[in-house]
Amino acid sequence: MLTLTENASTVVKTLVEQQDEAGGLRISQDAPDSPALHVIPTSTPQPGDQVVENAGAKVFVEETAAVTLDDKVLDAIVDEAGGVQFSIAPQA
Repeated sequence: MLTLTENASTVVKTLVEQQDEAGGLRISQDAPDSPALHVIPTSTPQPGDQVVENAGAKVFVEETAAVTLDDKVLDAIVDEAGGVQFSIAPQA
């Protein structure tokens, strides 16, 4: 199952707090062979989503993306301009 770093948890909580109706961030993938992942704030998970919680941060992982991210760690940084960059790495 996907895990979150401390930085990712902090960034997710901050992004969710900025959205009125958001309960977490949802990660989805168009197809198993698609390299693109989509991240959007959402109020609740969709049926079939995995729910990953860490330090109050909630990430809802769509079924196809859950297979891709099963053994991964989500990290995040905020750049000087306030932009957020997520990165995915293998679990240690």
